[in-house]
Parts: sequence; structure tokens; C-alpha cells
Amino acid sequence: MHRTRIKICGLTREEDVAAAVAAGADAIGFVFYPKSPRYVAPARAAELIATLPPFVTAVGLFVNASAEEVADIVRVAPVGLLQFHGDETAGQCAQAAAAANRTYLRAFRVKPSTTGSELLEYEAQCRASSRLFAGLLFDTYVDAYGGAGKVFDWSVIPKELAHRAVLSGGLSVQNATGAVAQVRPFAVDVSSGVEAAKGIKDASLIAQFIAAVKAGDATPGNDA
Repeated sequence: MHRTRIKICGLTREEDVAAAVAAGADAIGFVFYPKSPRYVAPARAAELIATLPPFVTAVGLFVNASAEEVADIVRVAPVGLLQFHGDETAGQCAQAAAAANRTYLRAFRVKPSTTGSELLEYEAQCRASSRLFAGLLFDTYVDAYGGAGKVFDWSVIPKELAHRAVLSGGLSVQNATGAVAQVRPFAVDVSSGVEAAKGIKDASLIAQFIAAVKAGDATPGNDA
């Protein structure tokens, strides 16, 4: 049975990092987009990263940052993986990843008009652009960056792509089991769905969310 990996994003406090690790999160996300209510300064992120045990990955989320800015931030806050959520081209993502010497995820904001073939074509383009490309993260298209807690039509994700993709966008305790059972993604990414307030996580919701993901893994038909 496949175990869906879990990333808790938008953390700003030690107690939230500790709660996510204790509940079994595989990755912790830090938002380096100054306009976000979940923004964390690189020096603060470095303090939080220092509390992580082995095999829990720190991920840095960027929006339209230059290659130099990304590299400068990673020098201060040693994240293991980059996540690009803005209007960056495939080439710009590749340049920033090379400057920081980190692998990266590219967020694709899914619109109602998005097709499965479009997703496969975009993944191929990203993969061809850099050996540091690690995969796509699917989020819901809104007129903002970093997600808005809204779901999209999961059925648009082709089966041949889902097993190596990260599912995001409006995931919560209520819908995580169904999302995992339907999409069978490699990983899921949640932020607002486990919050008491923006940037303030709820330890109970984190634990419930991870349990809901595991329930999705255990749903009959998950023979990946």
C-alpha cells in the first residue's frame, strides 16, 4: 500500500513545527513571500529548521523571487527543497534552483479550463528544463499566490501523473480522505486546513488531517 507523504505548510512557530513532526509530517513548509500572512523571515525560518529531526524536509515557498534572492535566502535558511508558486517560467525556476543548488517543486494553479494533457505537457517542459526539477504541485487557481483554501476538480489530474505529484488546494480534515482515495497522489500539502488563524496551526487539526490522509491510503483500491 502506498503511503501518501504529507507536507504542512506556512509554519511560523516552534510549537507548530513540533506538533507537525510529532503527528508524522514528512515535510514542513516556510513561506518566503513577504505579502503572505504566513511569511517568515529567513533568520526565523533558520531557527525553526534547526529544530527538525532527520528525514523531515524543510521546504521554502517562493513567489516571483529572483535567482539571487532565492540563493541568498537559502544561505540563511537551509531548506532542502524549493517550491515556486508565482508566475516564474520554467527557465526562471531552473535558474533559481541552480543558484540555490536545491531541487524544486513547481506549483501549477489549476483553472476550470485546465486539461489533463496540459498538465502532462507542462510537467514534460519543467523536467526538460532542469535536472533539479522534482515534480509538480497542483493548487487551485485564484487571483492570488500561495493558495486560498479552495479545491479544484481533482479528476483533471491524469492517472499517469498523479502518483508522482503533490495535491494541494483546499485540503482539510473533512476532504483529505476522499482526495487521497480519488487522486492517489504521491503527497499532499495543507496550510489553511489545519489552522486556528493564518500562520497559527492547530495541533489537533494537524493530527486529524494526517489520520484522514492515512484513512485515504487504506481505502480499498489503493494498490499503487
